[in-house]
Amino acid sequence: MRAITQTTVGGPEVLELADVPAPQPKPGEVLIRTRAAGVNPVDAAVRGGYYPLLGEPAFTVGWDVSGTVEAVGSGVTDLAPGDEVFGMPRFPAEAAAYAELVTAPASELARKPETLDHLDAGALPLAGLTAWQGLVTFGRLKAGDRVLIQAGAGGVGHLAVQIAKARSAYVIATASPGKVDFVRSLGADEVIDYTSNDFIAKAGPVDMVFEALGGDHPEKSLKVLKNGGTLVVLLGATDKAAAEAETRGIRIERISVRPDRAGLEELAKLVEAGKLKVHVARSFPLAEAAAAHSFLADKPIGKVVLTA
Repeated sequence: MRAITQTTVGGPEVLELADVPAPQPKPGEVLIRTRAAGVNPVDAAVRGGYYPLLGEPAFTVGWDVSGTVEAVGSGVTDLAPGDEVFGMPRFPAEAAAYAELVTAPASELARKPETLDHLDAGALPLAGLTAWQGLVTFGRLKAGDRVLIQAGAGGVGHLAVQIAKARSAYVIATASPGKVDFVRSLGADEVIDYTSNDFIAKAGPVDMVFEALGGDHPEKSLKVLKNGGTLVVLLGATDKAAAEAETRGIRIERISVRPDRAGLEELAKLVEAGKLKVHVARSFPLAEAAAAHSFLADKPIGKVVLTA
């Protein structure tokens, strides 16, 4: 089969198309014929050596996958050849989703909604589960909560805005000038152009902040949170931020997305109800993975996807 591999870390140019042996499903696993594979910032970070989840190369990056079950391993009874599935298997271990065939634990996959094509389904799992787990599983977002979502036009952010609205929250989001209208179209109640407005002055007070940018943003986010609120962070918070949060009764939840069939099924319900739509900025054929990573570096609106 064809797969994208790399023998060293570095820029997008290290991604190479190669012929490799096809994997075989182990007990409890299925073999998927890949139709689409999402491209995420974590893929680029691992490729570049900035986030060494997979150790030293050689390896194949990628976790998002949507496709058709070709074979099942022993013990798999809830999926069969021909079933269309999507998921984010094995994270943070190697899933090798940038490939024509992918094996995955059956328990980490969900059936693809009929209303979702493979392109969108391949874009949804990692970003969608990050948003779902951050807002709902760990954040415990409630109807009527005021929530600030940083980077509302990003791969995770644009899904977080929609999930929060679907759960009847009042949603405030930040975006750059060229992305404000897009975020507003997702249903955000307020959109703050962070280049010309101080979100601290414009957004607060809020019950929750969903923060995916890192740097000094967690500390700044505390300034808009009510005492007793919740700060959900993807990249961690400083000791200073943690100390302030403790004195004000603010709960900090640092999340690292994990495979989650139940979460995927909840996302599928929102898709089928017309409350969640993935925006795919651009798709690339598998052989052009390097170009896809270069495009992702320009921070497009929504998601980037490989098609196999």
